[in-house]
Amino acid sequence: MATFIHPTAIVHPSAVLGEDVEIGPYVVIEEDVRIGRGTSLMARAYIGKHTTLGEENKVHVGAVLGHAPQDISTSGKELAHLVIGDRNVFREYCTVHRGSHEGNRTIVGSDCFLMTHCHVAHDCRIGNRVIIAGGALLAGHIHVEDRAFISGNATVHQFCRIGTLCMISGLARVDQDAPPYFMIKGDSAVYGLNKVGLARAGVTAEETEQIRGAYKILYRRGYPISEALRRIEEGFSASPHVKHLVEFLRGCRRNFCRHHRRGSPKE
Repeated sequence: MATFIHPTAIVHPSAVLGEDVEIGPYVVIEEDVRIGRGTSLMARAYIGKHTTLGEENKVHVGAVLGHAPQDISTSGKELAHLVIGDRNVFREYCTVHRGSHEGNRTIVGSDCFLMTHCHVAHDCRIGNRVIIAGGALLAGHIHVEDRAFISGNATVHQFCRIGTLCMISGLARVDQDAPPYFMIKGDSAVYGLNKVGLARAGVTAEETEQIRGAYKILYRRGYPISEALRRIEEGFSASPHVKHLVEFLRGCRRNFCRHHRRGSPKE
């Protein structure tokens, strides 16, 4: 199948299109855009300048990728980028903005699913196989690790991190780092393990129990954070998942989400 460009589409002469790209009615593609093989842009999709899309992406009606950041400290004219991997789906009217300052990048990995009306702001880094449901809002500079799930109408504060296989429930307000493998509900509160996500990712029952053991030490024993992490490392040193959890927690700059009943551990 050859590349198809609908006659009503506006494609900047500098845009580079791969093979088998399909560009629908009234699509706009600005300057310095690269679109990989097999990517489909449906009606009225808007691809802003300095955007790179990998192969086999599907961009649905009215989605906006690579538009100027919503950041009052920038002019919108800086040479900042949006870089997108392969096989992602961007549903109707979702928005992903490019980086905010000269040389900055917003990054979306591969095999992600961004649903209708969700928003990913400037300078975010979205991993692989991430799902962002309808109406979810991610502020600037957020890092989302692989296979996280952000449910409908959840909001995430700028500079927060969302760990791998973390599940953010619908309408949640996240203003602290959300540790991997856990469920976050309400006002940045941890409600246990993301058991369904772990099972779907192929994490074994034994590995899940090790994560559960680390969770209990962290949230149920009342230890100071440093002592809890030490005990977790000593007790579960052979588990790569627990090792990643500890590394994530040690890297927190905003503190991490507290337990929904007993409050966050204190140093």
